[in-house]
Amino acid sequence: MGAIRKVLIANRGEIAVRIIRTCRELGIRTVAVYSEADRTSPHVWMADEAYEIGPAPSRESYLRIDRILEVARRARVDAIHPGFGFLSENADFATAVEQAGLIFIGPPAHAIRAMGDKTEARRLMRQAGVPMAPGTLEAVSDAREAREVAEKIGYPILLKAAAGGGGKGMRIVESPDHLDSAFRAASSEAASAFGDGRLYVEKYLLGPRHVEIQILADAHGQVVYLFERECSIQRRHQKVIEEAPSPILTPELRRRMGEAAVRAARQCGYVNAGTVEFLLDREGNFYFLEMNTRLQVEHPVTELVTGLDLVAEQIRIAQGERLGYEQEMLSLRGHAIESRIYAEDPYNNFLPDAGRLLVHRPPSGPGVRVDAGIEEGQEIPLHYDPMIAKLIVWAPTREQAIARMRRALDEYQIAGVATTIPFCRYVMDHPAFQSGDFDTSFVARYWPPGEEALAEPLARAAAMAALEAATAHSRFTPPPSLDLQADHREPFPPSRWGLRRWMP
Repeated sequence: MGAIRKVLIANRGEIAVRIIRTCRELGIRTVAVYSEADRTSPHVWMADEAYEIGPAPSRESYLRIDRILEVARRARVDAIHPGFGFLSENADFATAVEQAGLIFIGPPAHAIRAMGDKTEARRLMRQAGVPMAPGTLEAVSDAREAREVAEKIGYPILLKAAAGGGGKGMRIVESPDHLDSAFRAASSEAASAFGDGRLYVEKYLLGPRHVEIQILADAHGQVVYLFERECSIQRRHQKVIEEAPSPILTPELRRRMGEAAVRAARQCGYVNAGTVEFLLDREGNFYFLEMNTRLQVEHPVTELVTGLDLVAEQIRIAQGERLGYEQEMLSLRGHAIESRIYAEDPYNNFLPDAGRLLVHRPPSGPGVRVDAGIEEGQEIPLHYDPMIAKLIVWAPTREQAIARMRRALDEYQIAGVATTIPFCRYVMDHPAFQSGDFDTSFVARYWPPGEEALAEPLARAAAMAALEAATAHSRFTPPPSLDLQADHREPFPPSRWGLRRWMP
């Protein structure tokens, strides 16, 4: 493979911005694609070229393989980076990119396909000797068969979608009385989310921690693990706060989990960046959960404790380069924590809260990083994930990182929508989090807080409402609406972002 000179980013929001920044540092030109709803988004202005690919619904834009490949052809790119979400774990997309003569900056299609089918993934992990929770290697045909399995392994059990992840198509079943209704609901949700209603059965572990291992693999057979991320603070089986390293892992357990992740990657012929997720019980036993065949949302915490740019590593691997280092050369440095700032109301079951971002003033200072994909004054679209930004901090110790995250959350000013900032601040102050003694039941056990704990967030909300009223009609002037179609190439002077954009 030759050097990559121009990359199309088949994504939006903060991950598209993140990829553009690394490409610029590497001297690689970038091409953005965008839906009608995203025409004024930062990733559109930051890229060297931008092309509209359809209406706001993702099925008519960001999931349209044909339109993305047509833009790639017209823009004469060398490679496509899928980011995360959308088509990032779509084996057919990876195949189509390769058949178009382009480089897919991600794993080979056969690895995506194998690890995307959870039952196939479990078979491969069994062959590789990776620990797994008791359950089925094949999808069950109906609720009756699931009941038979449950009677063998014991309740509670998990019904899980065979063709996907992210908490969709998943139900906890604590007794036989609820199995039939749970099976129908999980199968229906899986069919809607993934076009495949098959389910498999797995023993549900009580009070587990969610710990994942980042791996990198080149095309020359070298595979390394970049240590772990603690991802146990979740709502609806989706992560909100992550940190690296985990406060619970010993060096020996870290090594064993890392080596298991490497075996998993080798077993499926993996190349590029990936993450092997495990559940960890209180006795230190870990069990394979799934493998995400893409860059993770929480990858910045790994970058901060290892000093590696994972997007740059992805590009170098995709160009055919060797990793250039072995496991013994890698080490952990300090502690990093990430808070996902969503437009969600944590006091109303974390329901999305769409609207205009009237005020967006991110924190800064030593050890603070903000990855954002939306600017002050923009609408948060209903059609996509409601993430506003990722707030990441680094410090020499975990205690210092918690203090720094607390300070950064206090500095973060957002008005116009409800956000997860109060929840993240609450977690930083909670004794269970501070001690490291928590698991995936944190939200169910501790949130929402009592009335006394609500006093500070309510006072903050009142202050932000006053700020919103004072600034809503004075600070934001939307950028001109431009038609960034593929045939328009003449540049005009830099915009207020200090970046080149394209004339209509």
